[in-house]
Amino acid sequence: MSGIADRITRHCRVTMTINRVWHERSESAARRFNARCQTAYRQQLADFTGRVADPWRLWTDWQQYVTDCWQRSILFWDTLRQRGDNFVEHERAGMPPVLHFAYDTILDAREFERPANYALLRIVPPAGVRVDPKRRPYIIIDPRAGHGPGIGGFKDDSQVGVALRDGHPVYFVAFFPQPEPGQTLIDVCDAEARFVHKVRELHADSPRPVIVGNCQGGWAAMMLAAANPDVTGPIVINGAPMSYWAGAWSDGEGDNPMRYLGGILGGAWLASFVADLGHGIFDGAYLVQNFESLNPANTFWDKYYHLYANVDSEPPRFLEFERWWGGFFLLNREEIEWIVENLFVGNKLWSSKDTTASGRFFDLREIKVPIILFASLGDNITPPQQAFNWVADVYGSTDEIKARGQIIVGLVHEDVGHLGIFVSGRVAQKEHAQIVSVMKSIEALRPGLYAMKITESKDTDGKRAYEVEFAEHRLEDLAPRLNRFNRVDEKAFEAAAAVSEFNRRAYARLAQPLVQAFSSQAGAELGRKFHPLRVERWAISDRNPWLWWLEPLAESVKRHRHPTQPGQTIRKVERMTSEVVSASFDLYRDMRDAVSEALFFQIYGHLFLAYVGDTHTLEPLDEAQAADGRDLPFVRKTLDSMAVGGYPEALTRVGALLIPHGQPIALSQLESKEELLAAYRDWLPDLPRDQLRRIRGQQEIIVQYEPQQAIETLPRLLRDQADRDRILTLLDRLLSDKRLPVKVSTVEQHARLDRIRHVLSAKVNEPT
Repeated sequence: MSGIADRITRHCRVTMTINRVWHERSESAARRFNARCQTAYRQQLADFTGRVADPWRLWTDWQQYVTDCWQRSILFWDTLRQRGDNFVEHERAGMPPVLHFAYDTILDAREFERPANYALLRIVPPAGVRVDPKRRPYIIIDPRAGHGPGIGGFKDDSQVGVALRDGHPVYFVAFFPQPEPGQTLIDVCDAEARFVHKVRELHADSPRPVIVGNCQGGWAAMMLAAANPDVTGPIVINGAPMSYWAGAWSDGEGDNPMRYLGGILGGAWLASFVADLGHGIFDGAYLVQNFESLNPANTFWDKYYHLYANVDSEPPRFLEFERWWGGFFLLNREEIEWIVENLFVGNKLWSSKDTTASGRFFDLREIKVPIILFASLGDNITPPQQAFNWVADVYGSTDEIKARGQIIVGLVHEDVGHLGIFVSGRVAQKEHAQIVSVMKSIEALRPGLYAMKITESKDTDGKRAYEVEFAEHRLEDLAPRLNRFNRVDEKAFEAAAAVSEFNRRAYARLAQPLVQAFSSQAGAELGRKFHPLRVERWAISDRNPWLWWLEPLAESVKRHRHPTQPGQTIRKVERMTSEVVSASFDLYRDMRDAVSEALFFQIYGHLFLAYVGDTHTLEPLDEAQAADGRDLPFVRKTLDSMAVGGYPEALTRVGALLIPHGQPIALSQLESKEELLAAYRDWLPDLPRDQLRRIRGQQEIIVQYEPQQAIETLPRLLRDQADRDRILTLLDRLLSDKRLPVKVSTVEQHARLDRIRHVLSAKVNEPT
């Protein structure tokens, strides 16, 4: 009886928590709606009463407004007609990448033994921009998540642009609208690996290329680096959902409605069903439709009203963006099933489990190069939790990050949205440009977990300048700050994954054969042609004979344009009305998301308790924090090998003993360090950089847990008298070098330095 009572108590506690969060979110949504309406009234109509007192002026304003409104309407619909024409022409041309830059095709993976619909492009530097072929190349992978390629080089101020202006050769991984028959994501990963090999052949004298992955391209880049750990250079992933169950289960903490979508729709079976209706092809327009549903205010009102309100200047920017947004690409059934089962629902990408039919593993711990993670607090598609939580899942503790010689750098924007991470010119000039400029310095960091901070300032001429510094953090401290509920809310997703697997098997056995029997190529193409996102484009184009009058009328309107001033009375009423409409859409979205969140946890939270709760607990578990770090297997193994090694281990250990920890590292310090490394190259071990990082991380663990023994065992690493003399001489020279960014100044540092000199001054075979 007590077991039943405990189970009922837990169910009641979950229900009460869900109801409390629902009420908080709904009340907060109502407050935001009221606040926006009141602000719109104050900003637009505060002086309306005084203007109404002058009837003649109001009548004149009305006449001007009616003329302007009619003209703007014609120009607005003509812009939509141009969008439709661009859409039709783009499809007719085969939907090439919407890159701002010229390019040459280097490799076409459709010609490989295992073909894939990918290609490697070399970006041609624009006039006035010179690149150095010996500098580190950049390879940018755009997301294949419904749209076509090009967002990483969409404009001059973009990821491609900032790398070119810094003198780097830039390559772009593009893809074609139609997948190759039988193509899988493993084929794509193998093709991308061949692309990297080709770039290394073309730049044999350069460091290994940086891989930049945007959104879906981010986890594609991580898969590439994990499967080919000795091929790539540093990895930069922007807005990439690496830990899809993660999010925030409270209002104002980075709400993430998309993480509930898989559970609400019953799991992965729906992706298979849609692909079967498409005759084995999944239409990327459905993914774009999901993105648009996240922000109905922008989808159905804001972007169109912004065009209408600024129709004399806005069309070029609107048409440029819509050219990319309206390019819908396709995926094979095998590809979308893998993505949904392993990422959206299964959350297996980071787990190191077998996630492929071929039996291949992707162990992210095998990545040997620095990883830079860029996310935004304003991103409701990939919030920071999804971008960063995989680090805790894969490594578990700061010590393991160090033991594996890994450098992980996190950069967080305060408010930019998901697309802004890739297309915002301001973000490109600041965050992306600084990432490019400090990449060499990032490689010089000690193994560990860092936050990258960019401080903006302006000189007397108003020109922006940026200062970069790195602050080292412990994973055990960051994870609780990032996740208010210590990730207890993720446990319901285990039940959702189990239900998804059941539904997938049921669909495969009971319904899939029938659906596939009734699907056809002609029906699939017809269904894609009449998808709502395509219809709204080609229906308002020159293909529609009923719109023959629109273009000439728009040309006439441009010749006789009579715009009103922005401060005109009725224009202010218009703007206030638009703001209220937008706020109403946001209220609907907030209430919808609150309902879907509550529904998800009511269903799967109770299922977890009923079927999984006997073997799992809803209380947060953090074994890495609960246990003494010495008890972790890799720490014990590292400490046991304290006396194993040679000159490289001894030199890095001495550095770990003398360098202070926990202080922000300014970029100037890292630049001085690079200068010193070049000056003392002959004194340093001749080992690959990733191997040196791993040695350094292991030595830092030894120093952290056993600093005294770390010093006492130095002679056992240096059994050759020449090596002892070499380190002592190097120490003397470095400490007298004014370029040394870190000074030995504290009492503890001096004590350690004296002891190091004492134990190494003893001759070989003499007691220390």
